[in-house]
Amino acid sequence: MSQFETLNVTASGSLGRLELARPERLNALSRLMLTEIAQAARWFDTQRDVKVVVVAGQGRSFCAGFDLNDFSNPDPGWGVRETADQGRLAAEALTDMRALTIAAIQGHCVGGGLVMAASCDLRVAARSAVFSIPEVDLGIPLAWGGIPRLVREIGPAATKELVLTCRRFFPEEAKALGFLNTIVEDDDLETHVAALATSLASKPGYALRSTKQQVNAVTEEMVGTRRNAADADALVYATYDPESRAVSAAYLKSKNKA
Repeated sequence: MSQFETLNVTASGSLGRLELARPERLNALSRLMLTEIAQAARWFDTQRDVKVVVVAGQGRSFCAGFDLNDFSNPDPGWGVRETADQGRLAAEALTDMRALTIAAIQGHCVGGGLVMAASCDLRVAARSAVFSIPEVDLGIPLAWGGIPRLVREIGPAATKELVLTCRRFFPEEAKALGFLNTIVEDDDLETHVAALATSLASKPGYALRSTKQQVNAVTEEMVGTRRNAADADALVYATYDPESRAVSAAYLKSKNKA
């Protein structure tokens, strides 16, 4: 087991668990959490017996997206662009993990949290889960490689609609679009994912790894995600663009009133 401040990370035999552990913030993605997700993914790669890792969130939400408070407050130890790029690095680390990853999604799965889920190999959601991509309403583009990942999973038209409208959508639609593998009743999420992970982990590791690598290679050729370092530049620009800043301020004001 490895120690992290914002994650619970465990490994037992062929199974691992990477749990977002900021339930008081609905597991919002801070700079530190994004850094630790990448570190945890690399740590799992050193655990040669681990075949399957469940990626989950503590409490009532999978992930509320990037932490607005964290990102709006400069940190002298972090450059602006470095901060903007942490999500891409975390998403790529999840995608590249040697083990298979299963996202167990409950409650809200928002923005950057949805990108983290999209970076996993399989996705299972509780029936009451709620998805949204509010970045455009926040005055920023969806970054971190989120656009190509969504285009690969649900197609360009659905990606444009969901990203541009920022509307909420629910598990039935997410599964119909191809984003989810399975929907289960809320009380069954943990047991279903555990059974799926155990079943997969009982299979030969070489075949699991080879299948994951082959599918990822094909999808990368279809729509590449490795050209998205410039996503950070787009985020940084949005923080200086007057219209984007005004939209962001209005959005945050309306949320604070609510």
